[in-house]
Amino acid sequence: MIELLEHPLSPYAQKVKIALDEKGLDYTVATPQAIGSGQISGDFLQANPRAEVPVLFVEGQAIFDSSIILEFIEDRFPDPPLLPAAPADRARVRMIEELCDTHYEAITWGLSEIANFRRATGDQAEALQSSAREELARHHAWLEAQLGDRPWFNGEAFGWGDLCVAPYIAGAIGFGMAPPPGALSDWFARAASRPSVAASLQAAKDSLAAMAGVAQVVEAGLFKRQYRDHRLEWMIRSGGLSIVQEGLARGNIRFNPAPGQP
Repeated sequence: MIELLEHPLSPYAQKVKIALDEKGLDYTVATPQAIGSGQISGDFLQANPRAEVPVLFVEGQAIFDSSIILEFIEDRFPDPPLLPAAPADRARVRMIEELCDTHYEAITWGLSEIANFRRATGDQAEALQSSAREELARHHAWLEAQLGDRPWFNGEAFGWGDLCVAPYIAGAIGFGMAPPPGALSDWFARAASRPSVAASLQAAKDSLAAMAGVAQVVEAGLFKRQYRDHRLEWMIRSGGLSIVQEGLARGNIRFNPAPGQP
C-alpha cells in the first residue's frame, strides 16, 4: 500500500502524483489535519520534521521532500522510466526541476499571497505583480530554450522534466501570467492533456473552491503561511518586506520548525 500525504494545491505534491500515475501505481492520498495552521504534531511531524507535504508512506518507510520521493519512485519502480537514459540529459531535467522548485515556485507562491490571502493591495500589490511578471517572462524564456525542438523536456517521451514543470506553468496561468504563444505554451497544452497531469490539475482546481474565505482565516491567525528560503527572498526583493514584518507581528506567518519542535 502506498499512501501520499499531500495538498492538491502543492506543486510539490502534484509532481509526485503525476509520477505515481505515470508509473501506473495504486496509491491513496490524504491531507494532514491542521495543515497550514502551524500546529502540526503527531505522526505527520514525526514523518517529516519540516511539517511539509508531500510525504510518501511505502513499505513501512516515510519519505519526505518531493525530489527525494521522485528518486525513490524511480529506483523502486523503474518501469516505465521517467529519467532520460543519458547522464547529461538526466542532469538537465534535474536542473529544470531545481529551478522550478525554488525560483519559479517562490513567484507563484507570492502571487497567491496577493490573490488569495490578500496580504497586499493597491500600489504594493501592483509592484509585486509587476516583479512576478518580469521574472516569469525570463523563466519562460529559459524553459523554452531548454525545451528546444524536443516534443518533451525529457526528449521523445514525457517524463521527469515535464512533470516537474507542468504544475508551475499551471499555477502561473491561474494568475493570468501564462507563457506567450510558442513552443512552451504548445508543450503545456500537450502535457495538460495527459491523464496524469489532467487529474492533478483538476484536483487543484477543485481545491480552489475552499480558498474563498481563506484571507479572513489568515487574518484571524488560524492559518499561518509558510515563509522559507526562496519565498522569503522573493518577497523581500520584490517589495514585500512590510508584508513579512506585519505577518510576524500578527502571528500569521510561520517558518519551518526546528527538528523535534512541535
